[in-house]
Amino acid sequence: MVFGSGTRLLACAMAAVWVLLVGPSAPGGDLFARPLPVGAAREVVPGRVMTWNVCNPCDAGNADRAAEIATYAPQVIGLQEACARDVERLRGRLESLYGLVYHVEYGTVLRDWGRCGGVPWSPGAYGQAILSAAPMTDPVTVEYRDGGSEDRGYLAVTTLVGGRSVRVFDTHLAQRRQEAVRADQAEALAAEVARFDRAIVLGDFNTVPSAPELAPLWALAEDADAQCRPSPTGACEPTTDWQSKFDYVFLRGVTPRKQGVHLTPYSDHHLVHADVAPN
Repeated sequence: MVFGSGTRLLACAMAAVWVLLVGPSAPGGDLFARPLPVGAAREVVPGRVMTWNVCNPCDAGNADRAAEIATYAPQVIGLQEACARDVERLRGRLESLYGLVYHVEYGTVLRDWGRCGGVPWSPGAYGQAILSAAPMTDPVTVEYRDGGSEDRGYLAVTTLVGGRSVRVFDTHLAQRRQEAVRADQAEALAAEVARFDRAIVLGDFNTVPSAPELAPLWALAEDADAQCRPSPTGACEPTTDWQSKFDYVFLRGVTPRKQGVHLTPYSDHHLVHADVAPN
């Protein structure tokens, strides 16, 4: 879900003022963690997974995105609103600038010249992408039968997380005010997740935890944020510039250790990562 650049700039400006007043730290981590310097090679953090809607179209470069991701060095990354060309460049920068080597799988749901460039007869691939430090097998891309105002779907792969084989899903549900469409999408996704004893579901679900359409997923999995529950009183940390939780790390057969939510100037969605331990 993309909101206007004015909303994003206002949120970032307010955060910058707060940093000046009280310093860079906040409960749970930095408001803006200092990006990893170029050349500061490091290894991925075992058991760390990340979800990030990179915002498209937005005025952000892949070098900036790479610096944000490298700061936290997740083992597995789920991206939404991602162009295949951008992801390939991002992957290259993560390796050449930070020494982080990832395999990649794409979950293309449409070809869009306006979002991803290219030429009218060969527009860029747009949708989800999963980057993993370990090789991935059995990739599956599924388009939901009704995407709502834009084609939507999920990408699923099997890879290693914390030394265990895990089925990883990456999805982007229909935009806000399309509750019935999201309910159908969530039901289809949950039916597939239920087939696996050990699964991680990453993505932008475009709705809050208490929304009825997420009930099938809550019945199967828990959020990586131990305080977040589907009740209206759940203490769920916002993950967007408009102070709503839309981005999730759902865990099935996987134990949550710690979650971090980090405001970034490069998207209207925050960067969400979780340290987990597969059972």
